[in-house]
Amino acid sequence: MAKDVEVGGQGGEFQAKDYNDPPPAPLIDAEEFTQWSFYRAIIAEFIATLLFLYITVLTVIGYKSQTDPAKNADPCGGVGILGIAWAFGGMIFILVYCTAGISGGHINPAVTLGLFLARKVSLVRAILYMAAQCLGAICGCGLVKAFQKAYYNRYGGGANELADGYSKGTGLGAEIIGTFVLVYTVFSATDPKRNARDSHVPVLAPLPIGFAVFMVHLATIPVTGTGINPARSFGAAVIYNQDKAWDDQWIFWVGPFIGAAIAAFYHQYILRAAAVKALGSFRSTSNI
Repeated sequence: MAKDVEVGGQGGEFQAKDYNDPPPAPLIDAEEFTQWSFYRAIIAEFIATLLFLYITVLTVIGYKSQTDPAKNADPCGGVGILGIAWAFGGMIFILVYCTAGISGGHINPAVTLGLFLARKVSLVRAILYMAAQCLGAICGCGLVKAFQKAYYNRYGGGANELADGYSKGTGLGAEIIGTFVLVYTVFSATDPKRNARDSHVPVLAPLPIGFAVFMVHLATIPVTGTGINPARSFGAAVIYNQDKAWDDQWIFWVGPFIGAAIAAFYHQYILRAAAVKALGSFRSTSNI
C-alpha cells in the first residue's frame, strides 16, 4: 500500500506525512441514528448553546441597566463593550473546551455549516446540530426573560439589530468578515496537520476560537451588536419578538453562512490544497 506523501522541504521533494487526515464524512450516515454518541452530541450542543445565550444576554442586559441614564447611572460604569466581548469570547472558550470531545463544540450553525462543507460532519448531523443550537438559544434567552422580564424587555433582550447610521450592506459585510475570522480560526485550530507538529495545539484549540469571538465582538458590536452566530441572533429575536429584530434577522443568517462558506473554501482548497490533492500533485509533472 502506497504511503501518503506531501510536498515539503527544498526543491519540492516528497516526504511521508506525519499525520492522517480523517476520511470525508458521508453525506447521509444512517448508522448515526443507532449510536448513543450521536444523540449525546446533539444534547451537548443544545445545553452549550443554552448556557452561552443565558450568560451573554444577561451580561448585555446588566451592562445596559448599569449605564441607564434614566437611573442616573454612571455612563462609564458596568462591564462596558470590552466586558461584553469578554463574556462572549470567554463563554465560547469554556463551552468549546467542555464539549469538543462530545460534539466537536460547534455551538454555532455557521461553524456547523463550514464543517459540513468541508465534509467534517454528515448532512444529518449538521441539520440536527443546527436545530439543537437554535432551540438551545431560544431556551437560554427564555430563561433570562423568565428571571428578569422587566429588565429583559426594557433593555432590548440582547437582540441583534443593525445600529443607526449603518446601511444593511455594511452590516452584512461585518457579519461576513466576522464569521470568516471565526470559522477560519476553527479550521486552523483543529487542523490535524498542525496537531501532528504542535502537540500543544489540541489542548489550546478552544483558546484561539474564544479569542476570535472576543476580537470580532470588539470590532462589530457598534455595527450589528455582533451576530456571527445565527442561533444566537435567532434565539434572542424569538424571545424579544420586536419588529426591528425580525426586520434585520436575515443579515444574521446570510452574513454568517457566506462567511463560513468562504472560510471553508479558503482553508480546504487554498491552504490545504484539497483540489490539488484530489487530482494528484501537479508539481510532480510541472516544470516550474
